[in-house]
Amino acid sequence: MATDPSEAQVLIQHARHVNYDRYLCALFAPVDTRLDLFALIAFNYELARVRETVSEPMLGRIRLQWWREQIEGLYTGAPRRHELTEPLKQAIERRRLGRAYFDALIEARERDLDDAPFDDLAALEAYAAGTAGPLGALMTEVLGARDAATVEAARAAHTAFALVGLMRAVPFHASQNRSFVPLDRLLAHGGTAADALANRFSPALGAAIGEVLDRASKQLGSVRAMARNISRPQRAALLPARLAALYRSRLHAAGCNPFEPDAAISPLRRQISLWVAMTTGRL
Repeated sequence: MATDPSEAQVLIQHARHVNYDRYLCALFAPVDTRLDLFALIAFNYELARVRETVSEPMLGRIRLQWWREQIEGLYTGAPRRHELTEPLKQAIERRRLGRAYFDALIEARERDLDDAPFDDLAALEAYAAGTAGPLGALMTEVLGARDAATVEAARAAHTAFALVGLMRAVPFHASQNRSFVPLDRLLAHGGTAADALANRFSPALGAAIGEVLDRASKQLGSVRAMARNISRPQRAALLPARLAALYRSRLHAAGCNPFEPDAAISPLRRQISLWVAMTTGRL
């Protein structure tokens, strides 16, 4: 079924608004795949925003269950009404997307309903892999890749992007009295859980953030090693790795201080860097 042009434009603008970085990456994919990528970006946003739109965890669980049932309906032919129903239905049917990846994304978002800090770096990395890796896998399927190497590279790219993004978002999370900085890393550098919630920089916070960025670098190293054998059209699914590398370098240059305005990167710089990565294959 062809997508109505006006509905397509709404989806494009929505994806651009809710996740500009992934939207930029999708623009480098083949034209006929972009709407399906935008649908996945929008779906991921719906899951990511559950925690911010409910007043208590039980309501969040109910919302996530709604999405479980919606995915079930999309695969069995009985979906509920929602602005993403048709775009997701078309993406699933056109690309034969694996349902397990959708279910995994929903399951991983249960952790958002628990405000307790992450005990250690391994727990944070598992969260990043769970909330971002399946999205990368779905994007590779949209781009026609199902081999294990390409899927693994995409999962690593999106995991690294998530790790760096969580560290960049420390000020935002602090304003919500939440922390994604591993508690054991804060303690190891003489800090406390309060360092990540104080809405200001501290040496312990910077050192802990630096360790998370180093873990993201290991993920990026894996992506670069695997990217050499991935075709250019499918390389678009790996582009978040390039942005993760940019943001990581800029945050390191700012002393691992996410409160520093110079840690931001202009849209033009991001676009140029993505074009170079897509053209040369150097992520």
